[in-house]
Amino acid sequence: MTTWADDYDQYRQWLSERGIIFSFAGYLSEDMLTTLGDALKTRMALAETNANVAKRVFSVFVEQVQNIIRYSSEQVSATAPSIRMSSGIVSVGLDGERFFVICGNIVDGPNVETLRARLEHLASLDQDQLKAYYREKLREPPETDSQGGSIGLIEIARRSSAPIAFDIAWVDPARTRAFFVIKAYI
Repeated sequence: MTTWADDYDQYRQWLSERGIIFSFAGYLSEDMLTTLGDALKTRMALAETNANVAKRVFSVFVEQVQNIIRYSSEQVSATAPSIRMSSGIVSVGLDGERFFVICGNIVDGPNVETLRARLEHLASLDQDQLKAYYREKLREPPETDSQGGSIGLIEIARRSSAPIAFDIAWVDPARTRAFFVIKAYI
């Protein structure tokens, strides 16, 4: 008979086998982003990570968590006081000598193709093209459905050492919602 301790030990081992050094799953808020960010900074300092690499990992981590907070379809909120939390998962790990930041959350089906097209476009650009595209987007007003400056994914791509990887898994047969995962190497 499997116990909870067995299940969690297997989960811990699963994370370790994949190089995960830091992970959170659940509901996130801006306050939690600050707390998790501080924990990640401490973890990287204890591992004596190169300061420039640590800064880039932290930056990508923040952008990915903000995307969960702003765009996850699974949210809970209250109006008084104004509180919103969004469900997702974020992990930081090592693959050989490279760090990676991977996050996932549920997105509404109608947004999937737009998201896929945007990420495929970013993956096709080299660093100089990403820099030019970033500058172009800064001059434009934010997109209508954007809850930020419409540059978060571009920021992730610019700080990554390889094109952004992503995957999408439909979570229902009607394709009304999908689990979206993005992975960036630093």
